[in-house]
Amino acid sequence: MKTVENKTLLEVKNLSMNFGGLKAVDDVNFVVKKGEIISIIGPNGAGKTTIFNLLTGIYSDFGGKIIFEGREIQGKTPQEIVMAGIARTFQNIRLFKEMRVIENVLTGTHTNTHYNFLDLIFRTRKFRKIEAEKTQKAIDILDSIGLKDKMSDYSVNLPYGDQRKLEIARAIATNAKIILLDEPAAGMNPQESEYLLDFIKSLVGRGYTILLIEHDMSVVMNISDRIYVIDHGKKIAEGLPTEIANNKQVIEAYLGKEEEDVA
Repeated sequence: MKTVENKTLLEVKNLSMNFGGLKAVDDVNFVVKKGEIISIIGPNGAGKTTIFNLLTGIYSDFGGKIIFEGREIQGKTPQEIVMAGIARTFQNIRLFKEMRVIENVLTGTHTNTHYNFLDLIFRTRKFRKIEAEKTQKAIDILDSIGLKDKMSDYSVNLPYGDQRKLEIARAIATNAKIILLDEPAAGMNPQESEYLLDFIKSLVGRGYTILLIEHDMSVVMNISDRIYVIDHGKKIAEGLPTEIANNKQVIEAYLGKEEEDVA
């Protein structure tokens, strides 16, 4: 396993969320350190995506603390959280399909725009300079992930795997420090999943930290530094991939308890 920095980037304390009488997330605690790939796994309906929605400000009425780079961010808006350095992708790809590839990436760069409405209306020198810088940044990102030659294509026409990469590229464009990936291998064949695994590893090599929700256990076990397991909203296990693979409670959460033989 690679050596990672010891600096805590994201810390979640006693995270809890109710939907009516249902406890979707129940007193969950976990830590993500800079340079790690951390996976959150669990059966369908365990509360994994709800945790992502809490981390990214989609839900605001919940219990517990979310601490990013030493500052509490619970209660912040989604835009404020993105500007702080947390970006995400979604299980169902959410690209602007009728926009070109580079335009999708540019939407990410505009989360940190430093010109005003008048600059936009009159297309001032400041506006033109900033837009040129953002365009070059978008081109550089696309080049780094192998999509530069498709930057003028419409995103709807990209192969499925490239659409996944483009969604991650848009997250990178926000100046994210940690990227939350929600089921990035969903719908991929084994070859595509293997390519995605290498791509995610390359992101860490470029300085990003990854928090991952994934059902493909071959991806999870081959990419994760540590794994947290959620079941019915509660954290039931944490540890290295080898520890999780052999954890009886985790196996029961996925497969159910074995029936005892009746004499």
